Formats: sequence, structure tokens, C-alpha cells
Amino acid sequence: MVTVKRGSRPPWVGLGASIWMQIAAGNAYNFPLYSHSLKSVLGFNQRQLTMLGVANDIGENVGILPGLICNKFPPWVILLIGAFACFLGYGVLWLAISRTVLDLPYWLLWVALCIATNSNAWFSTAVLVTNMRNFPRSRGSVAGIIKGYGGLSAAVYTEIYSILLKNSSSKLMLFLALGIPTLCLMMMYFVRPCTPASGDDASENCHFLFILASSILLGIYVLTTTVLDDVLSISAPMSYCFLVLMVLFLMAPLAIPVKMTFFPSSSSKSATYVQFLGPTKSSDQDNGNADKLEPLLTPSSANLGSFHESDSMSDMDMLIAEGEGAIKKKRRPRRGDDFTFAEAMIKADFWLLFLVYFVGVGSGVTILNNLAQIGIAQYMHDTKILLSLFSFFNFVGRLGGGVISEYFVRSKAIPRTVWMTVTQVIMIITYLLFASALKGTLYAATALLGICYGVQFSIMVPTASELFGLKNFGMIFNFMSLGNPLGAYLFSGLLAGILYDNEASKQHAVSCLGPNCFRLTFLVLAGFCSVGTILSIVLSVRIKPVYQMLYAGGSFRLPQSSSH
Repeated sequence: MVTVKRGSRPPWVGLGASIWMQIAAGNAYNFPLYSHSLKSVLGFNQRQLTMLGVANDIGENVGILPGLICNKFPPWVILLIGAFACFLGYGVLWLAISRTVLDLPYWLLWVALCIATNSNAWFSTAVLVTNMRNFPRSRGSVAGIIKGYGGLSAAVYTEIYSILLKNSSSKLMLFLALGIPTLCLMMMYFVRPCTPASGDDASENCHFLFILASSILLGIYVLTTTVLDDVLSISAPMSYCFLVLMVLFLMAPLAIPVKMTFFPSSSSKSATYVQFLGPTKSSDQDNGNADKLEPLLTPSSANLGSFHESDSMSDMDMLIAEGEGAIKKKRRPRRGDDFTFAEAMIKADFWLLFLVYFVGVGSGVTILNNLAQIGIAQYMHDTKILLSLFSFFNFVGRLGGGVISEYFVRSKAIPRTVWMTVTQVIMIITYLLFASALKGTLYAATALLGICYGVQFSIMVPTASELFGLKNFGMIFNFMSLGNPLGAYLFSGLLAGILYDNEASKQHAVSCLGPNCFRLTFLVLAGFCSVGTILSIVLSVRIKPVYQMLYAGGSFRLPQSSSH
């Protein structure tokens, strides 16, 4: 096991590479950019298009397989599988939209879109699990940053789509099929697990603040340039300058390891990061008292240690050993300990969190999948600004949800799910605002929904890890993520698509116009969010003692009973 002193580059280089991979993992948010081409070029009706949107969400969020194998293989293997899925799925879609191959069956396109966006589940699992374990004492900040960049990816792709690809859906498909796998091959080496040093690090908070500030500047910049490019007649050289500056903003997190290289922290001499590269050498312990290393896999730090536990002992061996008194029977884990997936599934908190998340993201993704048609129904024919607006405020919600919940959980031990309650109340108001179709409210409603939708992501991720541990976090997190495609199927496929086509048939038109196209859908979503609000209140009350235990000292305290 090779030791790397704290203040060294690997975890922060990995976080910077993970940010790029999370941008890549946001490719599912591009659906509104090319959905009109699927409808016009391939002749689909709104229900068929909506079901493709469901395929988009199923692929993006069904991460059971990467969740199962993320403890058995290194992150680069998970990322490589995601790159292959991206190439295969978007390659087929490019063949269809570019008319290179004619008359591809609808079911094949549905499957191809599932495979393409399933790359997101592989990418997200690899980077999120790795970084949550690399920075376990800053889970809210890590989740907010990584998921925040994922939310901002739609605005980044919109900028690329407008400037580099000249609003061409076929070029976008080719870019996704070739560009994302290439980026993955470049970045996957740097996403590596490291064991962090025990204790809080003051410089770590400063580094997270820098990344937060740079990401906010990036979000404002991308939104501003997208609006300028849409409203004004920007010359080609100026547009490419916008694109280059955006890339520089995306590289900002790498300034942290550069700073560590040239200006190492004086406080870094007493602690270490350890990379999982092999067995520990005894000579590491012979450096005197000043450089002595603490054991990294003590019971109190087990959540941070090796997650490649051997499960070779059979149930019969275990029973015999218990009977002979060789080992004591393991008690059931308590909230905050490491749970197996089966142990987590029998807990009421698990299903409450799942249902709250399902209502929040399932209703929100319905709006995202139909955003282009919602804009057209309200006589807005260029919906790129709507997508950029949703993307930016989705990013704000993810980033803000992580930072704000981290502050209040450390200072007052307030459960993170309180913020899910707050945002679901706001979502009720937002859906009523959409339903009213008042002039000038579409932008405001889209922005509000983006914030609330983003908060659901950044709260669910650390909450799941705090209640059920990091050992099987990949599987638990990915199961929770099924709330997104399930909501897309129920709310978007079975509700919004059918109601839209019925209204369009009354107008004897392909595209529905007017507030009635989605009004009933908005009202139903508001009703579901009312139920979600009640469930989130119940969950917050139930888990309040857990947070008082975990954050009693003002910083995250690992459960003593946690063992790997």
C-alpha cells in the first residue's frame, strides 16, 4: 500500500476528472434538443415521443448492475463499460436521425436510447461512489458538487449544440457517440479510490469553496452566453471564444492539485492519504513518532476502509463457529451503520426516502421530457433558452442543496430531508403556476422547478449514505434512482403523453397549442407533491435522532459499530 501525504494530488485530481465525467453523464438531458427531430424526421406522435422520453429516463437511472459490481471492480472498468454503452446507443440513434439507415423499427430506437443513456448510470456510479468514499466527512459538499455539474451539463451541451454543432441533431448524436467515449478514455485513469486521513482538514473546506465558486461562475457564464447567442447575432469567432472560455471554466477544479504541487500545506505532514494499490509494507511504520501512521481500518473508521470484503465464509461455517463460541452472532445494523442491500430494504426509512424521491424527481422529469412541447403549447417556438434555464437552476438546486444541508446538518444536526420537504411545497406552487399559463410565468416556473428538482438529487445521495453506510452505497443509491424512470413512465408516459395527444386530436393538429395541453397534468403533479410533502415530514421526524448521533460534535462522526 503506497502512502500519499495529505495535501497531495490524487483525490483532488480524481475529483476534477470526476467533474468532467459527470458533465458527460448528463447526456440524457439532451433529449429536448433532438426530440423534435425524432418527431419530424421519423414521424412519431407525441405518445411515441413521450415513451422515448421514458426510455431516456430508464436508461439514465437504472443502475442496479453498476451498483452490484462497483465493489468488485475498479472505477476505470465501470467507466469503460459506460463508454461502450454510449458509443453503441447513440451510434444507432445517429444512423436513424441522419437517415444513414432507413426505417429502423421503433422498438430498436427505444432500446438504443435506453442503452445510450444507461452510460450515465455507469459514469455516475463510478465517480459518486469513489468520491463519497474519498471525502466521507464532506458528503453533502461532494454530492452537491458532483450532481451539480451533472445538472449543469444540459447547459454545457446546449452551448456545444448551438455553437459547435450549428443546431444539428444528427451532429449532436455523432458528438455523443464519439466524443463522450473519447473523454472517458482520457479521464478514467485519474478516478481512483483513496483512503482519507482521520480528522477534519481545514484546507479541504477551502478547496470545496473554491470549486463551488468556480462552478457558480461557470453556470452564470453558460446561461448568459446561451441567451446572448440566441438573442443577438454573434459572429462565429466570438462564439468559439465563448466555447473556449467555457472549457477553461470546466478546468478550474484542477487548480487545486496544481496549488498543492507548488504550495504544499504545512499542516499536511501529520496525516496521510492511502491508495488501494497493494499490501502495506512494515517499513512504513519505521519513520519515527513524528511521521507515524494511524491504523486506517480500525472499527471506528471502517466506513472509510477497504470495501472489498471477502464473503467466502458459508452460512453453515458461520453457524458452527457461533455454536462453538468462536465468534459472536452479528447483531442487526442500526441506522448509520453499514447495511447490506437486503437489510436496508426491510427498513421503513428506506421506502420513505424512495417514495419522497420518486415524487420529487418523477414529477420534475415529466416537465423536463415535455419541456419543448410545453414551450410550443405556450407559443414559444425556440425552447433552447427554456432548457438552459432549467439546466442552470437545476445546477443551483443541486449545488445549493448539498451546501445548505451540509451547513445545517453540521451546525444544528437538522436532517437533510427537511429540505426535500421545503422544495416539494415549492413544487406544488410551481405546478399550479404552470397550470395557470399566465403570461410571463413560464420562465419563472421553469427556474423554480429546476431548483427543486436539483435539490431532490443532492439530498437523496448523502442521506442514503448516512442512513445505510458507504459499504453498499452504490447499490442502494442506484435503487433509489429508479424513482426517476418510474415517475417518468407513470407521469410522463401514461399521463402527460395521453392527455396531450387527446387535446391535439380535438384541435385536429399534430402539435397541441394552448394551456389545456398540459393543465390537467400539472394539477395531478401538484397533488402528488402534496402527498410527497407529508411523507418527507414523517421521514424527517423519524431520522432526526440519527443525525443528532452522527453530527453531535459539529462534524461527521463514524458509528463505532460499523465494521467491514
